[in-house]
Amino acid sequence: MERINSQWRRKLLRSSSVILLAVAWEWGARMHFVSDFLLPSLSSVLVRLFDDLVSGDLLIGLGLTLVRTFAGFSMAAVAGVVIGVTIARFRLVRWFFDPVVSVGNPCPKIAFLPIFILWFGVFDWSKIAMVAFSSVFPVVVATWAATENVDKYLIWSAQSLGVSRRALLWQIVLPSAMPEVFTGLQIALPISLIVVIICEMTMGGEGLGGSMMTSMRFADSPGVFSGIVAIAIVGSILVKLMEIVRRRLLVWHQESA
Repeated sequence: MERINSQWRRKLLRSSSVILLAVAWEWGARMHFVSDFLLPSLSSVLVRLFDDLVSGDLLIGLGLTLVRTFAGFSMAAVAGVVIGVTIARFRLVRWFFDPVVSVGNPCPKIAFLPIFILWFGVFDWSKIAMVAFSSVFPVVVATWAATENVDKYLIWSAQSLGVSRRALLWQIVLPSAMPEVFTGLQIALPISLIVVIICEMTMGGEGLGGSMMTSMRFADSPGVFSGIVAIAIVGSILVKLMEIVRRRLLVWHQESA
């Protein structure tokens, strides 16, 4: 019982900053430091969020946003891991991709949005492609570094026992690199959500970003802020889910201890 209480106290302390921010938001809005249009109260925003949830508008927009997010993230995850491993394992591939990654990783990917609109239009495929393009670089870099930093003694020991190159990759290299690979995936997932919201705001269509832009055009301030709150909640849930998946899949690793 004492252990449970201790866990709840730790969770409460970790969320104290969010609670204080919510209280300050509600208090500031009720004191009318600014107009209700510029800063609606948190209670009115939560009421609007609940109304959208009951009407189904929030679920539809959230569903479309998450589908685009996970579609682009999945493409980036698969491509990033494959490219990262091949860069670390093959010199010719490294020679080709090293300049591309060095230039593309620090570059703001959203600057390519007009090009993606010209190439793919303003529908779902362009948004998914933009997400995949924006999210692939953290996965590539993390996988590349993780694969190169695998303990050489493990590799030499496996090779001395006659392990094939394929078995070496699947049984030694990838399991050893998985913690850093998951770090890259944990970075890429929030990026995917951010890029989807930006694409929906820019290109239009349904989704959380599109709903916020529609509310803005009709001067619906609570609708805009409810979209921000929904995005914050969804983002935090996705981050927590990735942490849970990491712990479950890496239960054998020393970091789980």
